[in-house]
Amino acid sequence: MSPALSQASFATADVLGYRVARCTLEEAAHWGLRAAFDGALPKLLVTLNPEIIVRAERDAALRDALHHADLTVADGVGVVWAARRAGVQLPGRVPGVELMTQLLARGGPALRVYFLGARPGVAERAAAAARARFGTAVAGVQHGFFRSDDVEKVVQQVRESRAQLLIAGLGEGQELFLHRHRAALAAPLMIGVGGALDVLAGEVKRAPRWTHQLGLEWLWRVGGDPKRWYRLPRLVRFALLVQRSGLERPTLSG
Repeated sequence: MSPALSQASFATADVLGYRVARCTLEEAAHWGLRAAFDGALPKLLVTLNPEIIVRAERDAALRDALHHADLTVADGVGVVWAARRAGVQLPGRVPGVELMTQLLARGGPALRVYFLGARPGVAERAAAAARARFGTAVAGVQHGFFRSDDVEKVVQQVRESRAQLLIAGLGEGQELFLHRHRAALAAPLMIGVGGALDVLAGEVKRAPRWTHQLGLEWLWRVGGDPKRWYRLPRLVRFALLVQRSGLERPTLSG
């Protein structure tokens, strides 16, 4: 990896053992595009939120995947809060959906993108929207409901597409999938975006702008969708982890 493209390019905050880059959305997008166009070793960009941290607490494989990310940014407002408790002020959130949009907008027709994930048909509509809005060069599309027996086939399709950016909306398994198959996927930049493909495709509307500004987009989504209520205990668990971590002094590095 080029030194200019390592996480060491940014100072970091230690949030419950994870090194979170102290960078803005614009800086993260710039880093991502350089990685995509650099074409060197595949790089994994993780948008960290409280839920991922809580799941990784009991999942060693996921924890390992997160620790091997090339750049980790603060997606959730809870991560920003945890860093502040550690005495480190992050510039702000780097929401996955906004980072994805920035990468597509800045990359334009020069950026070859593979859209992987969501329900059948959603990746196709997301790719079409990206092409219409940004002139994105679509390298390929694949829904996220493939069988375990088809993983090798899907990985091969991504590799043969020669995509420069792989956008994966594979839910809770996306970071582990990208980490495990990083070398075989061979995309210079890979990022897990959760439900952002649904947003890009127009399947789901983003929360009102005021919720973004206050960092309450997660509360809007959870409160408006009973299917998401199972996530609330994870947020409580995250708060407890931060409270118990004894973060009292600055943990700034880089």
